[in-house]
Amino acid sequence: MDITKRQELYRQALKSDPSATKNTSFRDALGVSNSAKIIGRGLFCFNLNLENLAPSVDQLIVHCLLRFPPEDEIYFSIIIKADMPQLRARLAEMKAVGTSKPWKRASDASDAEEIEETGTNDAPNGAEATSDSATTVSDGATVAGAASAQSPDSLDYAAKNNNVKGYLAQDGQLYLRNKGFFDELPEDLSSISRPVKVEKIVFAIYPPAAAARRSLLAREFVGYLGSLIGRENIHEARSIWPAANAVSPEMARMPDSLALPDIETAVSALGGHYPNGELTRYHAGLNFLKHKHFVILSGLSGTGKTQLALLYARAIHGKATRDADDPFLFVCPVRPEWTDPAGLTGYYDVLTDRYVVPPFLEAVLVATAFRDSPVFVILDEMNLARVEYYFSDVLSAIETGEPLPLHSNGVPLEGSTGSSIPASIPLPPNLFITGTINIDETTNPVSDKVLDRAILIEMNDVDVDGFITKIETKQPALAAACSACRPYLNAMQSAMSAHSLGFGYRLISEVITYHDFAVQKLGQGSDDVLDQLMVQKLLVKLRGSEAQRSLLDDLAKQLASLPRSRTLVDSLTAELDEYGAFQASR
Repeated sequence: MDITKRQELYRQALKSDPSATKNTSFRDALGVSNSAKIIGRGLFCFNLNLENLAPSVDQLIVHCLLRFPPEDEIYFSIIIKADMPQLRARLAEMKAVGTSKPWKRASDASDAEEIEETGTNDAPNGAEATSDSATTVSDGATVAGAASAQSPDSLDYAAKNNNVKGYLAQDGQLYLRNKGFFDELPEDLSSISRPVKVEKIVFAIYPPAAAARRSLLAREFVGYLGSLIGRENIHEARSIWPAANAVSPEMARMPDSLALPDIETAVSALGGHYPNGELTRYHAGLNFLKHKHFVILSGLSGTGKTQLALLYARAIHGKATRDADDPFLFVCPVRPEWTDPAGLTGYYDVLTDRYVVPPFLEAVLVATAFRDSPVFVILDEMNLARVEYYFSDVLSAIETGEPLPLHSNGVPLEGSTGSSIPASIPLPPNLFITGTINIDETTNPVSDKVLDRAILIEMNDVDVDGFITKIETKQPALAAACSACRPYLNAMQSAMSAHSLGFGYRLISEVITYHDFAVQKLGQGSDDVLDQLMVQKLLVKLRGSEAQRSLLDDLAKQLASLPRSRTLVDSLTAELDEYGAFQASR
């Protein structure tokens, strides 16, 4: 799509703005000569021909454009409505004290060139917007017969309003002049007569795709506009340009803006099963603070810790399926050899001359670029490595609000994703961090300094019967397998949970699916398959000492009809008698 088409689509979208009326005048400042520029103490927004602003116009909308590398274009429209009388008074004031044509003092270097625009008439809303064509004229010497009226401030003015420059200042108001330019706005803004109040600013960024493979400057500029006129007065226009992964309105919803029952319904529809209040506690833990969103999920393997975080994020983003593409969701698997932050925050690769961007840093970059959207990052198996070793910089940034250090270069580095990587970056408040941990012989303990900064949610309670019922409801073809496996799974869970052992929803699902496959596809007997599954999936988890003797005795009774299972339990009992401990899997 070329720039002409992009600009036309933007104009059409703004014509449908709810605030537009039939007497709204739309003006363009999208050309190279009159597009926006950042200057000292403010923003140069436009250079327009307002000579023929019709008396019937009750609102002025000016389309502006600013470009950022590598390819971002930010279109923003300044909307003036309530202060139209002030705007007209300013135009009349400038014209009254202006000379018959542009002129300059010898000392005024900023007036080296003026752009004189041909007069145009305002088009009604719905007709094609007026295009302000421009021609360049040369400045002459001081014109004899200067205006007799006294300038209301220290500026010089022209007798026509066909080169009106608009500057948005740090006080959030628009300052106009029809002759000359500001290289920077004066410190004392009271020296410029009749500032105009901006009603709101509507913006859109091209390309609209949600990714870290783009400049963050455009989004930072949106924040800058918000600092000028108030964040509540900045509004994004969406769905202007087609894009497969453009940000939908659902993806711009913060979790605390949604009702918990709606989130529960969405998670359930995606296949989640959390009957013991885990989802409620997770939602509260992520959202009770505005500046920090950090939860750790702990529990038995397979209880749905990672799935809870994934399904919650997809529910918040309005995704209808578990495999739908979600550019605001990142999974970062933790590796046991991590001893520094490089696995999270990246590092400079001298061979490629690029900064390697891992998933966690990409999530930070995306959250920084899209501050109105919640971005979720999951640190899976986060205690496979010592959390304090690799996570300390992030913990410090979370608590202090200081930027997260990335590298020591004075200029940004090119990232492996194509984005520009600054030396440091603050953690944005729309970044939601979830860690999952298991407690077993392969993991490291999590220190108090980490636990103090997070909400820890235990997920050890498994609703075996309820989960099997849900499988039967969603997959009627598995009803026979569910019926055959239900009594054994319930009995095993009851016996093992009393000794701090057990299994999760993943194992239940796999046992039932395996049973159905072996019976239906391979023609094996139901009891024989159950015996295989008890040995291959459940009894392999058994380990303990004399304190667990009653567990083995209980299992020997429960599995008496399954020969392989009973043989394994008897061998574990013999091992306990001889060595004082037992372990099924070595």
